[in-house]
Amino acid sequence: MKVNLTKRLFFLLLLICSMPPLAAEKPDDADALKGVSVGKVVFDVNMADPKKMTLYLSVIRETIDDLKRQGAKPDVILAFRGLSVRLISTDREQMDLTDFADMDQIAAQIADLQQAGARIESCSVATRLFGIDNSTLLEGVKAVGNTFVSLTGYQAQGYANIPIY
Repeated sequence: MKVNLTKRLFFLLLLICSMPPLAAEKPDDADALKGVSVGKVVFDVNMADPKKMTLYLSVIRETIDDLKRQGAKPDVILAFRGLSVRLISTDREQMDLTDFADMDQIAAQIADLQQAGARIESCSVATRLFGIDNSTLLEGVKAVGNTFVSLTGYQAQGYANIPIY
């Protein structure tokens, strides 16, 4: 009986050791990051769907982590414009009740991105046009005069522009 148990344990151990890893190592971006010490990127955010926004904010966080993992210091800005400014406001009067859980998640994700070093901006033209008071923007979100001007300036400073629509 003891031999039978030992054989079973041996075969179980052999099976476990011969299995491929559950999570394959993530590929790198060495070609694209050759000679890059700082990953300068501005995300041009113009998306009004709260559920989709939670997905994209997760990918942006992963991008920050991937830059760090590969030795590039992230210099990341999110520039919210258009109807997306509603998603970074504490004023939910214009939002559907069904969106509140996603809005809570967005607020937590924005705070996490700020902790990771990302800067968050909101277009004052958009807040004015869509009736959002700049004083209701999430903590740490900076109101700027016009994100078209911001995007122009950041691109002139060498930031990659990634649209999130």
